[in-house]
Amino acid sequence: MFKLALKMTARDWRAGQLRFLLIALTVAVAALSATGFFIDRLRSGLDRDAHQLLGADVAVSADLPVRAEWRAQAVQRGLVVTDTISFPSMAQAGEGEQSSSMLAALKAVGPGYPLRGKVKITTDAAQAEQSIGVPAATVPAPGTVWVEPGMLGSLKTAVGQQLKLGDKSFTITQLIAAEPDRGANFLAFAPRVMFALDDLAATNLIQPGSRVNYRLLASAPPSLKNGAAVARAYQTWLEAEIKRGNIKGVRVESLDNRPEMQSTLERADRFLSLVGLLSAMLAAVAVAMAARRFMQRHLDACAMLRCLGLTQNQVTAMYLIEFLLVGLLGSAAGVLVGFAGHYVLLEVLGALVSSELPAPTMYPALQGMAIGILLLAAFALPPILQLRKVPHNRVIRREQDPPQVSALATYGIGMAGFVALLLWQAGDPMMALYTALGFIGAFAVFGLVGWLGLRSLRSLRGAIDHQSWRFAITSLQRRPGATIVQIVSLALGMMALLVLTVVRGDLMTAWRNATPPDAPNRFIINIQPEQQADIAARLKAAGVSYAPQYPMIRGRLTTVNGAAVTAETYTDERAKGLADREFNLSTMAQMQAENKIKEGRWFEDKPGFPEASVEEGIAKNLNWKLGDKLRFDIAGTPVDVTITSIRKLDWGSMRVNFFVIINPAAMTEISQSWITAFHLPQGQGAVMNGLTRDFPNLTIVDVGGILRQVQAVLDQVITAVEFLFVFTLASGVLVLYAALMGSQDERTREAGLLRALGATRKQLSQAQLIEFTLVGALSGLLAATGAAAMGWALATYQFKFAWSFSPVVWLVGLLAGALCAIAGGWLGLRNVLRQPPLQTLREA
Repeated sequence: MFKLALKMTARDWRAGQLRFLLIALTVAVAALSATGFFIDRLRSGLDRDAHQLLGADVAVSADLPVRAEWRAQAVQRGLVVTDTISFPSMAQAGEGEQSSSMLAALKAVGPGYPLRGKVKITTDAAQAEQSIGVPAATVPAPGTVWVEPGMLGSLKTAVGQQLKLGDKSFTITQLIAAEPDRGANFLAFAPRVMFALDDLAATNLIQPGSRVNYRLLASAPPSLKNGAAVARAYQTWLEAEIKRGNIKGVRVESLDNRPEMQSTLERADRFLSLVGLLSAMLAAVAVAMAARRFMQRHLDACAMLRCLGLTQNQVTAMYLIEFLLVGLLGSAAGVLVGFAGHYVLLEVLGALVSSELPAPTMYPALQGMAIGILLLAAFALPPILQLRKVPHNRVIRREQDPPQVSALATYGIGMAGFVALLLWQAGDPMMALYTALGFIGAFAVFGLVGWLGLRSLRSLRGAIDHQSWRFAITSLQRRPGATIVQIVSLALGMMALLVLTVVRGDLMTAWRNATPPDAPNRFIINIQPEQQADIAARLKAAGVSYAPQYPMIRGRLTTVNGAAVTAETYTDERAKGLADREFNLSTMAQMQAENKIKEGRWFEDKPGFPEASVEEGIAKNLNWKLGDKLRFDIAGTPVDVTITSIRKLDWGSMRVNFFVIINPAAMTEISQSWITAFHLPQGQGAVMNGLTRDFPNLTIVDVGGILRQVQAVLDQVITAVEFLFVFTLASGVLVLYAALMGSQDERTREAGLLRALGATRKQLSQAQLIEFTLVGALSGLLAATGAAAMGWALATYQFKFAWSFSPVVWLVGLLAGALCAIAGGWLGLRNVLRQPPLQTLREA
């Protein structure tokens, strides 16, 4: 039987009946394998460098200095410890009017840092940009700093020159090529400056209100027996101490519980996998249609084989072997294409990957092979199973309908395979459900509109007195199922592409329009009370017309209505994160103009009656309401307040906003620093350099630069997604081609009969052109409507800005749909009219 199956496979291949099925399967597997190889290499890199990403076996991260008893406990257990202190501040280079400054991520490191991995350093900026350097044996020497190469160009300085941090000047001696515990986040807004922990006090940069991260690193030395178990035991002890004391602002980081090491990768994994999955779903439709056409063209051959003595089981086994061979070949080809494609993703996203990735493993290849077989079993097996039911008498009665197996069993196999593929790729049951519902919903809506469009064409058959027009309308009406599949497949593929081309541009335009021209592009943080007047005067002299200063006070939420806030108070992860961090509080007598009261009233500001106004989003997340009593711990001082109003903030204004504002009468005894946001006119950058030089404690944030960096990263991600949607478009074209090829035999017979009755090739060619133009135009309009609806949903519910519908998307959709349909129709049916009518009638 295997030998017969090989002969049948070779025969069908020579006849061209397996090539399209092979192409459809290859595209589906390639789309998923490209993302599979990419994500697998990222995950392997994280596993390889997991300890290095922490810089230790266990790290304690805190908003305040780490407790001495925790350090002593680590040492007592035989662990090696060191410290780091990180915070943002301004770095300044040059002298006098030639000086320049920029925001830097400062990091003071103790002896022995890092405990895992090595900092790579070099004096060559080009090598540092490519993460090429030598492992550092020690931390920076006293009075010296190591910086990332990006600082040199921005500050117009070089290795060997001076860099001022606060009140102390340092010599730049090395460039940082790689920093092991820099983090796994894609975004790093400020370049790193690293110096010895012993030099920190001389800078005088840490002031009340400064955002400082203290980290205690602990690792097991090689000489410690069962070092990994000792580190885990220490971690368990730490977590128990933090929970028992209900200590806020402290997090124990390890390979198991550092979420930021995995969150970005998991989001990329799911998002890119689902993009690939859309391609696979469209290609699966093409696989099903190709398998159905294969079945229809083998009915007569199967009946002949039955007459020659083959049993139903033998027929089934023969075709199963044939399709298994096609599945293995198509899956292998798809894996190879996906392997090449993942290098394109790495090239596009290369700037987002902080270290050299390990070689790919075999897992994505095996996964791709399994996906190919699963797709074939789910979408190609049901039509093939119908061949076992072909009766012997079809040899003499060819007009019989194809045999039908149980509809429930046939579609049950396909749906089970579809759901299994979704669950496997999404990794999240709810996400898989939403994806399936969205795909099926779009399929149903587009199918319904296509059916209504076909019905409306009935009344238009006689609207134009032209024979080709009537031929085209009649042809569309004769095959409603095939026509609707053509419309839906092309619409889905084009909608995906329009979302990432035309609609993406509209989204970016709307985002830019949502930001006012005079929106702040600079923030100054950590202004001390005695510096307020001088800073305000300098900003006014620089042409800054509006730069209000607001108190900024850091406090931690400790109780709500008398109940202590613990790890069990909130179950929602976002609520836990909000409650666990320090709040940026403020106090003011008059509400900011950009705020609006939604509930309650603004402060009466009576002595002895502490009030709080809270933002509506945080009130909803933390389940706060009017009248609730909150207690904040502000630098060891408890402050009790009652919520008397809930505000709506205009986050799009880019101005200073606060989640919680407390009335001034309740904050008279609390020390404060100040913050301001303003729009700095072009050409006034020297003013910021002067402020940094004269007030080194200030942190000046250039928001414009940050937004440009964010946009650059988003552009890279979008480019990667657009690359994946090439597979999606290819899948859509395959479905269109399969739909056309599925009706090729019928169209050939119809064309032969019409030509025998007097129709000319020109009339029939014009009819096909009209038919495909109508199908493509309707598909393009559906795709444009779906893309515009998606853009509106993203703008309204995700980005929160006004959206205006652009007619360009419908124009592009209409033209692109018509052109794609015409091109696909010509490719699929160019031979229909070439066959002589007499030959067609003889073969009918």
